[in-house]
Parts: sequence; structure tokens; C-alpha cells
Amino acid sequence: MPALPIHDAAPRRLTVALYSYLFLQDFILLYPFYALLFADTGLSVAQITALFIAGAITVIVFEVPSGALADVLPRRWLIAAAPLFAGVAFALWVIAPSFEVFLLGFILWGFGGTLSSGALEALVYTELEQHGTAGRYAAVMGLAQAFGVFAVGASTLLAIPAMNVGGYTLVAIGSVAACVACAIAGLAMPETRRAAAPVLPGNADHARGGYLGTIRAGIQEVRADHRLLAVIGLVAIIPAVWESLEEYVPLLAAEHGVATADVPWVVFAVWAGVGLGGALTGRFSGLTARGTALMLAGSTLLGSLGAVLGGPIGWIALGIAFGGFQITSVLAEAWMQDRIRGTSRATITSIAGVASEILAIAVLLAYAIAVLLAYAGVQPLGSHAGAFALLLLVPYLVAAVLLWRSSGPRSPAAAARATRS
Repeated sequence: MPALPIHDAAPRRLTVALYSYLFLQDFILLYPFYALLFADTGLSVAQITALFIAGAITVIVFEVPSGALADVLPRRWLIAAAPLFAGVAFALWVIAPSFEVFLLGFILWGFGGTLSSGALEALVYTELEQHGTAGRYAAVMGLAQAFGVFAVGASTLLAIPAMNVGGYTLVAIGSVAACVACAIAGLAMPETRRAAAPVLPGNADHARGGYLGTIRAGIQEVRADHRLLAVIGLVAIIPAVWESLEEYVPLLAAEHGVATADVPWVVFAVWAGVGLGGALTGRFSGLTARGTALMLAGSTLLGSLGAVLGGPIGWIALGIAFGGFQITSVLAEAWMQDRIRGTSRATITSIAGVASEILAIAVLLAYAIAVLLAYAGVQPLGSHAGAFALLLLVPYLVAAVLLWRSSGPRSPAAAARATRS
């Protein structure tokens, strides 16, 4: 059997560190309980909602500046630092629980997330590209996100006995330990020093170096490449919808008569679909744009039907649909990474992140409006079932139609490679 090429060692080291990082990032015992911690401290629903909004605003404010920082500094440093901010937040919440400390924690947590969001994707793609395996990006990231989904389930199972034994203190200690281990995994990621990129149109500032030049170069590249802008729109809208609606799955289950004690099984069915979708993404990495449009449309119809039907068949259908959304999310991100030509990769990735965060807030507001319309008798499907189905059908079917009409038989990734060649 011939020996593996030497350059295969770097992607193998990368994937081991990446999978460990995303597993540990979501192996947070405090996840199932932090809302209860807020309530037990005496916070009102309005105050808790304000904390969530503060976290979202923090991401919007710092996402692009942090992404540009990842195009100037070594990315693995930022990736390693990110979970430490979350660890500090979790520790503060238990040491001095109060609204002000919870607010500070959400700001720290949100800021830390922006350090890794654009940097992680950019590092993975650049490292794979450096070793001639950029085509594996969708498969690698899909499986990495599946590890994150598995971590959520595993940490939830462990959190229950931990809470019974040591309360919030033990749960927080376990969460902080996971954050520290996550930082170590981040430092273990290989990062090849990036050579200077060719000067592209509008990229002269970045060619001269500088933080602000990096931001300007990223924005100018997006403005100059309409196909890149279109793919960024797809990268933003797909996760913005399904990740926002996932928050309402327990309420949807309750509306269909699922007992409170059984709601976790519904949530598990949905996240099992997400995890399976992530694990299978590599099998769909060669899917054309039109094939992806069909997958998005099919998943949308299946998810809407599942939300309206409920019951075992409905929850399985919803899980399969969310798995399809996960696959299309990763594929769109891979197309975006393949389309970027300059050195502002993390900056552009962060621009997509900001757009997705803004759209997520819009989805949350639209969901609230749809529920109010149901209470007013405007739509007969039920408050949560109707809102769920409506917010799946409208944005996703429009996106699927636009993707079908604007793309030829090749995937955007293939078109990007053809353009560069």
C-alpha cells in the first residue's frame, strides 16, 4: 500500500482539532439551565428578553470588526480566545447573579463568538486550499457541525445529574472547564502563514496592509462581485430562518398537545435531523445550484407539513427538513468561500454573519406578528403551527426560485473555480 502524501498530515491535524473545538464549544452544561438561573434570580420575562437582544446586538456590532482582525492577526489566536470570553461570562453569572452581571456576560459571550465566527471558517478553508483539498470544505464543516449537535445532546444528558448533585455551581464549573479545553483545541489548529494576495480591483488598500484597509477591501470585493453578493444572501437567509424557528419547537410541540415531560423528545428529533444532515453534507458537496434549490424547496414543504401535522410523523418530517436546511446552509457557505478571491476572507465571512443576525431578528419579529395574527383569527392553522409554516414557506421558496432561475447547471463553486482559472 503506497504511503500517504506528506501534505495529508496537515488536513488530518486540522480536522481532529476542528471537531474537538466544535464539540467542546457546545458541550456547555449550563445551556439547559441558564434561563432558569435568570428566572430564579428574579428577572422578569422582559428582562430576560432584553438579555437575548443585547447578545444579538453585540454580535452585529463586533462581527465585521472581529472578522477584519482575523485577516490581520493569526486566526487561531482569535479562535482560541473566543471560548474564554464565554467561560468568564458563565463564571460571573454564578459568582454574582444579577441583571447587570447577566448583561455583561451576554456582551462577553457575544463578543467572543464574533472572534471565532469568521476566523474559523476562513482558517479551515485556507488550510484546506493550501493542501489542495478545498473541495472537502463542505464535508469537513458539515461533519464538524454534527459534532456540535452531538455535544449539545451529550451535555444536556450530563447536565441533569450534575445539577442534582452540585446545582448551578457544579454546572458552571463544568461549562468553564469545557471552554478552557475548547481554547486549547483552538490553539492546536494548524495555520499556514498567508502569502500576500494579488491586488484585485478595489484591493489596493489591503495590499498596503492595515486593519481599515482590510475592511474596505472586503466590502469592495463584495460590491464588485454580484455573484458573491448573491451567495452571501443565501448564506445569510438559510440559517437565519431555521435557527430562529428552532427556538420555538417546544412551543409548537405544546400546541400539538405534547406533554411538557415529552417535549425534549421532539427537540431531540429535530436536532437529530440537523446532526444527520451535517454528517451527510459531504455526500451532497457536488450538488448543483438547481439541485440545491430542489433540496431547499423539498425541505421547506416537508417542514411546513410537519409543523402543521405534529405527532410522530410530523416531528420526523420536521427533523428531516431541518437536516436538509443544514446541508444547504453548509453548501452555500462552501460556495461563498470558494468565490472569495482576496485576502479579506474572514471579513467577508463576517459580513455574511452580520446579515444573517439581522435577518434572524427580523424572523423573530415576524414570528411574533404571525402569532398575533393567529390570535386575531386571521389564519386558522394555529398560532405556532401557522407562524412556523408561513416563515418556512415564504423566504425559502422565494430563495429556491431565485437560486433556480439565476444559476446554470453548475454549482456556484464550479463557476467560481472557472472564473479564477
